[in-house]
Amino acid sequence: MLPLWISFILAQILFISLFPIWSQLIAYLNPVVVGLIWIGITITALFLGALWLKATIIVSRKVIHLATGLYSAILLILLFFRPNYQPRESINLIPFETIQLYLSEYADPLVAFYNLGANVVLFMPFGIYYRFISKSPKLLTLVFYTVLTISIIEASQLLTDRGNMDIDDLLLNLTGFILGYFIFPIVEKVVKVTAR
Repeated sequence: MLPLWISFILAQILFISLFPIWSQLIAYLNPVVVGLIWIGITITALFLGALWLKATIIVSRKVIHLATGLYSAILLILLFFRPNYQPRESINLIPFETIQLYLSEYADPLVAFYNLGANVVLFMPFGIYYRFISKSPKLLTLVFYTVLTISIIEASQLLTDRGNMDIDDLLLNLTGFILGYFIFPIVEKVVKVTAR
């Protein structure tokens, strides 16, 4: 078990060494983002350590549901409780327009990296979760419910004046869900879910 502790310690060193970058995100997002980054780095390091050691992490189904519910709540805080000075009430229905803007020289590199990377990576756990809970997972079912859920969230952000409605967010989030769906076999090598 000691090598997994090494993975944990390395994750903390990485998180602390990059803290100046994480702290800049607080100006753009809710402060809960720093905690979410810490959780993501820690879980990723422990997973990679377990994968390398061919170790198994046993988790109950209840813990999977609870962790996913908590994670969903944190994402909703990030989506709906941003700093007040950010521009809102915009709609983009042109695919790849916002993505191209973030890839241009005019975008702040940190904001661009966060918006593109986070919109994919933060939604990968849902594709993994879907594979854990479904007895016969179907990709088309995942795509349908993902598009429906993200569309509701995007419309809600616009209607509540808590964000912008952007088709590129939907495309990036959907990409994250699908990547999570496809990396599940790797996750399953390490994480085993018990019935309770």
